[in-house]
Amino acid sequence: MKKLVLLILIFVLNYIEAQQKITVWPKGQMPNSKGLKLKTVEEKEGRITQIQDPELFAFLPAKEERKQMAIIIIPGGGYHHLTYDLGGYSYAKWLNTLGISAFVLNYRLPTSPDLKQREIGPLQDIQAAIKYIRKNAAQWGISPNQIGVLGTSAGGHLAAMASNFTDLTELKGDWVTISTIPDFVILVSPVIDLGEFAHKGSRDNLLGENASEEKIKEYSMQNRVTEKTPPTILFHAQNDPAVPVINSILYYEAMLKNKVKGSLQIFPEGEHNIGITNKSELTDNWKKLCADWLKRFNDK
Repeated sequence: MKKLVLLILIFVLNYIEAQQKITVWPKGQMPNSKGLKLKTVEEKEGRITQIQDPELFAFLPAKEERKQMAIIIIPGGGYHHLTYDLGGYSYAKWLNTLGISAFVLNYRLPTSPDLKQREIGPLQDIQAAIKYIRKNAAQWGISPNQIGVLGTSAGGHLAAMASNFTDLTELKGDWVTISTIPDFVILVSPVIDLGEFAHKGSRDNLLGENASEEKIKEYSMQNRVTEKTPPTILFHAQNDPAVPVINSILYYEAMLKNKVKGSLQIFPEGEHNIGITNKSELTDNWKKLCADWLKRFNDK
């Protein structure tokens, strides 16, 4: 009995040690804020609907199993909430089984009353997170040149923004020279188009209900792809009722036009639930395809 208790205690301690909470912004340097004091609102089902300060949660494999690669996970939620557990922690734990360090980002939502400019708040947070991981890579035993992002649903839209927008962090000093563009990107059931094929909730939450056609075009990510867009792999289900599969197709077509390396995997089923556990064995195969694709970016 004592041995069992000891084993459980060791497991718990190791589990706690594997998770570190990191404040994304250097003190006093978070831009695009009115200075309001907000209460972080967390719901029982693993969702956050309001956040005061963006945070990263680190999930690190054992040192002897750790590769040089790290991936920042961007949860979805229609830019209304953050599915940090199902759309964040579960992916992180899976990546750890591959020896990949994972960091789940809880970012400011565009619906926050504290934001001066709603549509760039989430983008500034992922850009700052990428800078932070690159700057401090040595402490985790990872490479600053093997930092990717994984975004699901609206988090996929944010991952695509990080892939194609210039640095908006406004950070000074030695932060300036650190790139905000990820080295590779994984998009799972991503929101891409904010026009004809938009997930309306994501569009309205990001841009407001009366966004101009010009603004919609600017934030439809198929229009932002260039030859500098990082290698990207996309996964989508043909029968996705929330985010039509044409979103991923449009982005991949833009990648082809700009000669961006990558891959598009469309499954006949899976709806808007492609994740770590899947109803279909065929859809569940996305994890093997993704793991095999990632091998080309890992030096170890």
